[in-house]
Amino acid sequence: MPIKQRDFQLRQIGIIRSDLKALHQCRPQEKEGHAKACIEIAPEYAEALHGLEPGGEILVLTWLHLAERFRLKVHPRGNPENPMRGVFATRSPHRPNPIGLHRTRILSIQWPCRLFVQPLEVIDNTPVVDIKSLLPGDHF
Repeated sequence: MPIKQRDFQLRQIGIIRSDLKALHQCRPQEKEGHAKACIEIAPEYAEALHGLEPGGEILVLTWLHLAERFRLKVHPRGNPENPMRGVFATRSPHRPNPIGLHRTRILSIQWPCRLFVQPLEVIDNTPVVDIKSLLPGDHF
């Protein structure tokens, strides 16, 4: 079945500021680390932060700009001793559209445009494409 190409746009709404500057500094699974980060929201989207509060959990969708989009199989956890698997069966950032999905907690908010969160293990300058709030009891 052919897929029809449709025109769509993905807008960057912010950027991650992190102490992690290279891939090798990121742990294979986000739950294994406790890195803090700052999400800087572009001023034109600051109003969209209304209603978020410290202590709340959010999902942050990122564009993993350093991922390899042509890879379809990887060694899970980057370990060559693990058998190759398709990227859709792994948490690898390498995939046709490298969208990262990160569950994190808001530590503090610096109005109008900064969220300080933990954990969020992504490389400094990673683009943010969306934020979704989680309600208490949401399972993800």
